[in-house]
Amino acid sequence: MSPTRAEIRAKLLAEAEQVIDALLDWTDQTPRPNLTQIETAVLKMRKRLGAQAALAVIEAQDTRRPVPGPGCPTCQREMHYKDTKAQTVESRVGHITIARGYYYCETCHQSLFPPG
Repeated sequence: MSPTRAEIRAKLLAEAEQVIDALLDWTDQTPRPNLTQIETAVLKMRKRLGAQAALAVIEAQDTRRPVPGPGCPTCQREMHYKDTKAQTVESRVGHITIARGYYYCETCHQSLFPPG
């Protein structure tokens, strides 16, 4: 079952609070940062929060298995569901780990890890 909007919001707010606290801790420990140091700290904060926001939205998507399974990109035969698999991907917001069902073609020995 997908999380509710309120659950997603609460999760993102908690993450934002942690990121803001880390930035404020850094500010307390860095008495006279230059512009480059400030930019680096803020970009690190943005990357972490962006990755968490993307992951929250991805995890909220309905992850039902398609019936029938997807067609094999090589032979077009139906692929069979194997299991749930976690995969770390490099997205435009950073590394995120996604858990999804994956499929396998017995004929071509191809596997497919659909986005959602």
